[in-house]
Amino acid sequence: MTDLPWGNNQNLTDEEFYNRESELINIKNILHSTGQGHAPDLLLTGIRGVGKTVFLKKLKRELDGEYLVVYIDFSKSKCYQKNQMSIIGLMGHFFKELILESKNKGLNTLDKQIEKYFKSNDFKIREFIRLDKIPIPIFSKETNEEKLIDFALNLPEKIYDENQDKIKGVLIFIDEFQIIKELNNYKESFLWKIRSYIQNQRNIAYIFSGSMSLQDKLISEIASQNGAFGGRMISININPFEKETVRNYLSKKTPYIQFTDDGFDRFYKFTSGVPSYVNIFASLLPINEQLDDDAIKMYFDKKIQAISSHLINIWARLSFREQTIIITLLEKPLRRIDIANEFGISTGSLSNYLNNLQNQGLISLNNGLYEIAEPILKRWLELEFKEKGIYPYRNI
Repeated sequence: MTDLPWGNNQNLTDEEFYNRESELINIKNILHSTGQGHAPDLLLTGIRGVGKTVFLKKLKRELDGEYLVVYIDFSKSKCYQKNQMSIIGLMGHFFKELILESKNKGLNTLDKQIEKYFKSNDFKIREFIRLDKIPIPIFSKETNEEKLIDFALNLPEKIYDENQDKIKGVLIFIDEFQIIKELNNYKESFLWKIRSYIQNQRNIAYIFSGSMSLQDKLISEIASQNGAFGGRMISININPFEKETVRNYLSKKTPYIQFTDDGFDRFYKFTSGVPSYVNIFASLLPINEQLDDDAIKMYFDKKIQAISSHLINIWARLSFREQTIIITLLEKPLRRIDIANEFGISTGSLSNYLNNLQNQGLISLNNGLYEIAEPILKRWLELEFKEKGIYPYRNI
């Protein structure tokens, strides 16, 4: 076993953080214009497991001294966790995280003004909860959505105005932003609404981040010339590590893992340079043992339950039809009409299933063909069928 950070560890120390220095310097330089009243907006993309959250938290640590840096994970919102996605729920989560971070930094959070605002407007507050002795309102479904958006998205600028002697600006990092896809018909209007508020906020910068491939439609809806943010949004993709980067990383962190040349080539092919997979798989390899191509294949298949545990959890939550679509794609990519013919249904009947699988990053659409986007999930399914003679539609 090794002392590498586990793949789902999102709070790496500075010592554990590796080889994103150029991206870190680049984004820090961009964000520092916020202090001069020229706040940028960034879209940080990358596939699942590539290290976006780790990167954002490292960025937060480095900028916390000069700015109020608010890290908000949309997937931690109560509305998402309870499968009740709504704009009111997301804005309530936004407000809560902003107030908590401001309080932690000792800033004036305009408590009296906020209390007065609640009392003088038609907010429907179901209850107050206390976090670190701070009362946080939980908004009900009857809350006036427009007023809540207006209140929440203007609040960062008001906090900055009250604390200019302490901070140069406010940096808001919204992680797992891709879950707004679940707003369905409200998604586009929500994007345009956000843009209408933040485009004129001179000292409030935003980074939106999420698990999205470069082909993801949401990227164009946000950052293309015809998207909600047009040419204003700066798009930066976090790529998997190159082969030599992985080799140098493991040589430094785990010199006792002994790869042959073909063994390392196979290791890199299986992990695709995705940091979470690199760390998990390397952590499971034996030490001081010669690992050639065949050995890596054997250990990969043997340990795939641990390597793909998060994907297996996602798989278990899919519907039968969604699971069957993925199994249909195991052999080769297919057109939408081909998938529909497999089920004997119309292509329109597939829309919700295909959209959900794409939203979760499990399949992608390239040149009119749907294909599995997670090769490790694909390999796990193949091994399950090889061992048991049936695909794992249900786990007992």
